[in-house]
Amino acid sequence: MTQPTSLLDSVLVVDLTRVLAGPFCTMMLGDLGAEVIKIEEPKRGDDTRGWGPPFTPGGESAYFLSANRNKRSLTLNLKDPQGLEIVRRLTSSADVLVENFRAGTMETWGLDYEALQKLRPGLIVCSITGFGQDGPYRDRPGYDFMVQAMGGFMSVTGPEDGEPYRAGIAIADLAAGMFAASAILAALFARERTGAGQRIDISLLDSQVAMLSYVASNYLITGERPRRYGNGHPNIVPYQAFAASDGFFAFAAGNDGQWKRFCQSVGKGEWAEDPRFATNGGRVQNRAPLVALLNELFSSRPGRDWMELCQSIGVPAAPINPIDQVFEDPQVVARGMRQEAAHASEGSVPLVGSPLCIPTAPVRMRRAPPTLGQHTDEILAERLGCTPDQISAWRQTGVV
Repeated sequence: MTQPTSLLDSVLVVDLTRVLAGPFCTMMLGDLGAEVIKIEEPKRGDDTRGWGPPFTPGGESAYFLSANRNKRSLTLNLKDPQGLEIVRRLTSSADVLVENFRAGTMETWGLDYEALQKLRPGLIVCSITGFGQDGPYRDRPGYDFMVQAMGGFMSVTGPEDGEPYRAGIAIADLAAGMFAASAILAALFARERTGAGQRIDISLLDSQVAMLSYVASNYLITGERPRRYGNGHPNIVPYQAFAASDGFFAFAAGNDGQWKRFCQSVGKGEWAEDPRFATNGGRVQNRAPLVALLNELFSSRPGRDWMELCQSIGVPAAPINPIDQVFEDPQVVARGMRQEAAHASEGSVPLVGSPLCIPTAPVRMRRAPPTLGQHTDEILAERLGCTPDQISAWRQTGVV
């Protein structure tokens, strides 16, 4: 049976990114079938190659592996004029260039958007930075933790009366990577109609502010500063973690119908008729007394009992799974969210699968994350027609 053509088949991406936001973006493009050439510093590579432990037995960083599948690695010294010239030559046949250097760096190398358009008309250039290409913070380095703090996320995350918390994942980086990929896909679609390239400017701070979503809207409409609710929800009650007799589980009565069914099924029909609790608005206003009643109820039985009851009546409830149990969950297994990929030095490595499920053009694990410079020789020979002697000379002088 013929393998369906990938959606981004024949799209060439020059990837000048490192750490997480940029690599996550280009990995998504690679998952969709783009040819991604990841350019790394010789001997050192992407910063995350050294972020650990944990490392594989062969010394590969788990962090690096998480964001770099479906790419080839080419080492280039961008401080060397010959290294920059190789970038120009690669870009002259590329469709997309993604970079996440500090604002202004590409201009100093003569790789600004206007210069790149002359080199490759129609090229899509995406820059990912902490704070964007303009504004008073444009020259600051951007780190996920700082952006979670500045962008309001930490002010609404954590215990009601405790310290503000960052997310357990680098959510600003990951969101910026997803927004960047979305913008690139839109630009590729537009280019099919117009032939024009696009300059895309994605910032971590913009991404984090956008992710405030309904919390920001609550503030913009009322002028009232949102506060932390622990695991609760500012606009829906009950919608949080509760302690059963054997541990915590998540419970959510997302509408009045679900709430009424739950109350009736546990012999508490009077709660659904109580004016304080009958509607979601009332439950939000009377959050504290209702949560106290539910805490007492849920503590009387194991979490499994409550989850089975809720499933039987169509009310959302779920276990709070540790990561090992996530990858044992039958739904996660059925959806292929754990994958194994053949690796150049490890034999094989386990990887998180792609969430992009497109049955008519399936995402494929075409390449494991590359070792540093794994594809340098083949890319230079294939894309630029370089000879082994030429590549060897560049390696001796530190260009590659």
